[in-house]
Amino acid sequence: METVQAALWVVILLVALALIFDFMNGFHDAANSIATVVSTGVLKPTQAVVFAAFFNFIAIFIFHLSVAATVGKGIVQPGVVDTHVVFGALVGAITWNVITWYYGIPSSSSHALIGGIVGAVIAKSGAGSLVSTGILKTVSFIFVSPVLGFLLGSLMMVLVANIFRRTRPSKVDKWFRRLQLVSAGAYSLGHGGNDAQKTIGIIWMMLIATGYAAAGDKAPPTWTVISCYAAIGLGTMFGGWRIVKTMGQKITKLKPVGGFCAETGGAMTLFLATSLGIPVSTTHTITGAIVGVGSTQRASAVRWGVAGNIVWAWVLTIPASAFVAAVAYWISFRVFD
Repeated sequence: METVQAALWVVILLVALALIFDFMNGFHDAANSIATVVSTGVLKPTQAVVFAAFFNFIAIFIFHLSVAATVGKGIVQPGVVDTHVVFGALVGAITWNVITWYYGIPSSSSHALIGGIVGAVIAKSGAGSLVSTGILKTVSFIFVSPVLGFLLGSLMMVLVANIFRRTRPSKVDKWFRRLQLVSAGAYSLGHGGNDAQKTIGIIWMMLIATGYAAAGDKAPPTWTVISCYAAIGLGTMFGGWRIVKTMGQKITKLKPVGGFCAETGGAMTLFLATSLGIPVSTTHTITGAIVGVGSTQRASAVRWGVAGNIVWAWVLTIPASAFVAAVAYWISFRVFD
């Protein structure tokens, strides 16, 4: 931990950079919440982003700050983090988000941030400064969350298909156009609850490192919680339309009933992970759920080539953002220390 408080202006600038990341997280991941309701025609794009942003923000009243605690205190050993580490981590995460947004690849903002933290910390003091349990828990859910999303999405689809097998398709479509608003709202709650807390966690980590918060505090300052939930909601309102197209149409064609099942399966996964304090990728989760829904129709309903490209982006996210973060840490340390 730094022996003296960092200059207030440095802390303010890093908080601003963290909120920019949070805004970009909402912008980048807007497709995760709204791609299905847009692609099935339930809501127009402008309606969908406002709808999703509202539920992103009100998640502040639903979830405990367990994910923020994991990121803020469970990834890096006490005393290692400083302003250079935080700067490197945020630059690494933001850079990867910009690259994947530009190419329309639905990668994970969450894992970009974790990768950024890992890269900056290793550049400073080596891998021994990381908390292995926190890293393993996060990395394991790179695989667990999409698989769980896949299973829950496909099971929901099979269950719904059996319940409504004798109901006219037009009536099913009419019902699930309304029910999809419920599932989209639930998914947006899960998105806001898990993703906003990651930025809360890194700001909390920096405030502890710079002496503006106590390591023994059980919760971060209230202003960090409100500002991070507001930032991710605003980011969602501005949306990421390049990724909406990939998520909503390129992986598989969805009807309202399929959108409902994918969103419900994804929401259940996010609610579980957030309650356990695990920072997961909302992108991985909803992609797994969409693929699960598509695969219940027939294997050819899923464009596996597109899904494969997305998986490659998942694999590269942590090492790519870690590399950029390590370089940014080195530059920051050399120039400003």
